[in-house]
Amino acid sequence: MTAACPACGGAAFAPARPAAARAGADARTLILSLPDIHCAGCIAGAERALSAVPGVVSARVNLTLKRATVRVSDAVAAEALTDALARAGHRALELDAATLAGTGDDETGRALLLAIGVSGFAMMNVMLLSVSVWSGAEAATRDFLHWVSAAIALPVVAFAGRPFFASAWGALRARRLNMDVPISLSIILASGMSLFETWAGGRHAYFDAAVALTFFLLLGRYLDHRARAAARSAARELTALESPKAIRLAAGGRETVAISELRVGDLVQVAPGMRAPVDGVLAEGATDMDRSHLTGETVPVAAGPGASVSAGEMNLTGPVTLRATAVGEDTSLRRMAELVAAAERGRGVYQTLADRAARFYSPGVHLLALSAFVFWVWHAGDMRFALNVSVAVLIITCPCALGLAAPAVATAAAGRLFRRGILLKSGDALERLAEVDVAVFDKTGTLTTGRPRLATEAAPQVLAAAAGLAHGSAHPYARALAEAAEAAGLSPVPVSGLAERPGAGMEGEIEGEAARLGSAAFTGAPDDGGAAIWLRLGEAAPFRFGFADEFRPGAAALVAALKARGIGTLLLSGDGAEAVEAARAALGIDHAEARVSPAEKLERLNALAAAGRKALMVGDGLNDSGALAAAHVSAAPGSGLDAARVAADMVLLKADLSALAGAMETARSARRRILENFGLAAAYNLVAVPIALAGFCTPLIAALAMSLSSITVSLNALRLR
Repeated sequence: MTAACPACGGAAFAPARPAAARAGADARTLILSLPDIHCAGCIAGAERALSAVPGVVSARVNLTLKRATVRVSDAVAAEALTDALARAGHRALELDAATLAGTGDDETGRALLLAIGVSGFAMMNVMLLSVSVWSGAEAATRDFLHWVSAAIALPVVAFAGRPFFASAWGALRARRLNMDVPISLSIILASGMSLFETWAGGRHAYFDAAVALTFFLLLGRYLDHRARAAARSAARELTALESPKAIRLAAGGRETVAISELRVGDLVQVAPGMRAPVDGVLAEGATDMDRSHLTGETVPVAAGPGASVSAGEMNLTGPVTLRATAVGEDTSLRRMAELVAAAERGRGVYQTLADRAARFYSPGVHLLALSAFVFWVWHAGDMRFALNVSVAVLIITCPCALGLAAPAVATAAAGRLFRRGILLKSGDALERLAEVDVAVFDKTGTLTTGRPRLATEAAPQVLAAAAGLAHGSAHPYARALAEAAEAAGLSPVPVSGLAERPGAGMEGEIEGEAARLGSAAFTGAPDDGGAAIWLRLGEAAPFRFGFADEFRPGAAALVAALKARGIGTLLLSGDGAEAVEAARAALGIDHAEARVSPAEKLERLNALAAAGRKALMVGDGLNDSGALAAAHVSAAPGSGLDAARVAADMVLLKADLSALAGAMETARSARRRILENFGLAAAYNLVAVPIALAGFCTPLIAALAMSLSSITVSLNALRLR
């Protein structure tokens, strides 16, 4: 059975055939960004188009990342792949595979999982041996079981405890304390004391406590890592959007070179469907440039000789030649990447509740354990008993529950939000989302779908004629006309001599009469500055086709929910003033600003932060990525550009924006659960610490009590589900 998707033009899909080419030693990998794919039909169609290109070994499309990974022979150029995808109706951009390689697999997460597995397995085995000891094993049997426990526990503690030991050593070298210092001290003392007791033939060894302590602490560390770690760097994603190669015009003809070889003053050719690799001035040709991902402008801009073009802008219609004015690190795309990187570094200063608690926790624990040791040496004169009490205090105050308080809630909340269609990427985003007092929106692709639709009713014969002319153009308005005609069941009128005039429109003949579809100047119509193109048939008066950008589902509901909570709303868009004001009025947004550049968006977010405001930024394009990274907390639609999704703290997996209102309620609930967990951890310490100080708690009982407090905190976090 087949299915269809409006984003694919309604085409049914079937599995793509395997690539005909055979993998060889000369195969290499190309990565393409496919920003317009939406469904399984898009995936199958794109894979079919790529597999049909001679020299392609394999092609796989990832819908989540909106990327195609293509294995090709050395003879295949990226342009051949993008051309094949364009013919299939998919816009494609080549990404720099070398730059993306820096955003690879999560080695830290895998290392923590391995340590958890090793320590968990060892804990179960040592606990089984401990059962025999505590059941009454005597003399040689007890000593033998202690030595077996030591053989299991000591290598495991040395291996699995490395994250804590390395962190504690780094803190001590910097002459400061962190949570890992008392953790490391308690693990080392429990292991060392147990080894001494085993060597001396003592009755009690606490290898089980040392391994259990390591296991539960690693579990908390992994939950924290998983909740906090962002998958990739947004700055790297922006840089990867640069075309890795360019066509340079030299005295000897055209040559394909790496963009690192380009110099100011070089002439660079940009074919339709390609992004400008440099900032420059149009030296030859005319075209329409798509700046939507950079500035938010929905309408492509006509560009002729002398027009300025920025790196990253998409050439839509005609081949052009640029004279480079900025290359490499000086291009606007690279400067935007630097803004994003700077904003990401600034956001790392934010301190979570657990971080703030840790500042006072570590010194207090050390003082308490030292005081217990000194008191019992003075009072009882028994060094071994005093050390037992000191270790028990360190273990029972070990910050497992405190360390789990925030990440356990974050993990539970992340699962709840995922079921509601929101992917949480940053662990402390929940705390920040609960503090929001102003919401800032981009317009194109965020509050709206970013896909123009025909808003003018036209006679069937007029629409069919326009569709015939629009059939040969990649302009968004032309595609919207063709889709409207197809939806109305109309066949495009045959057009003879169809030709595209870059930067102007399409022309040809219909039934012997000249026909034009394009800008007001091209068709001889009065320019009203609106979102429209014009059709002129023969000597008849031009007919205006107006277009509108539909609002996303839930946009109005989200704005209403925010205002009901007393949260201010602000619309910042690179689009024209008329379109921005219309969107503001339709949705009831408090304030709006038009023609806002990416740098100006970042300035507005920084100004809000300087005024003490906690801003939620919602955006989808390259022009939003700096603001997304700089905001107190941020979200991007799943349909947004890859760089925007990476820079954001949350990704909306569904089209409905109203899920964000529910996310804010979840964030506030999560904050309450975190505070409750801190309260539970504090209550546990208030009860257990005096018992340990009084000498009524062995290290094993301390480890069990610590485990119980950790389980209690985790169960309280699960209430959020």
